[in-house]
Amino acid sequence: MARLRPRRLIGWLVGAAAAVVVLSVGGAFVYIHFISGPAPAPLSLHSSAPSAGTSGTAAASTTAALAGSWRVAAGSIVGYRVNEVLAGQNNVAVGRTDHISGSLTITGDSVTAASFTVQMATVRSDESERDVQFNGRIMDTSAYPTGTLTLTKPISLGSVPAVGVIRDYEAAGTLTLHGQTRAVRFALQAERTASVIEVSGSIPIVFADWGIGNPSFPPFVTTQNHGELEFLVKFSRA
Repeated sequence: MARLRPRRLIGWLVGAAAAVVVLSVGGAFVYIHFISGPAPAPLSLHSSAPSAGTSGTAAASTTAALAGSWRVAAGSIVGYRVNEVLAGQNNVAVGRTDHISGSLTITGDSVTAASFTVQMATVRSDESERDVQFNGRIMDTSAYPTGTLTLTKPISLGSVPAVGVIRDYEAAGTLTLHGQTRAVRFALQAERTASVIEVSGSIPIVFADWGIGNPSFPPFVTTQNHGELEFLVKFSRA
């Protein structure tokens, strides 16, 4: 068998490396744009308010109708959203779970207490290998199985909007992730229906602030040093 000359060998190696890069980039492009599809839209509320002129007693309700204890109900979702570059292709990684528990208390015209806890190992994305990394080196869910957001300052509701009307509020709380707890301030939206109160919002997360390792997995996957925790939590009467 003839030996490859040095120049031919170098050329073959360069060609092989280029082929690997092309296949990797091409494969990522096909996966992102044709197999995986676009990332799920950010979690948010969608107003179901009646059109102008619709009669009803919803608009006449007072905070007394909302006072009491509420608990996390079915249909609640919490997750993450992180921008990443997958083999040269921009992508948005999204993972979510509905394994959530918690409660909310309304006293007078204010939300005086609220908290929800997520079972971190149940968070799932559209890619099983990403989930393995999330549960292992990134979030270490065996050592830190839960994440918790707790309100630390009452939220004044003011006048109660009609059913289906979305209101904006500012909140302050503590967020526990990866075994570390930090104070957070964030905007949220709330809406009530005939039977539940829905609350939606997002909190920017700088990974290093919670001792979370950067999710990057070079050379094929790189991410920003931050992401978002997003939630849409529904509360029903306790």
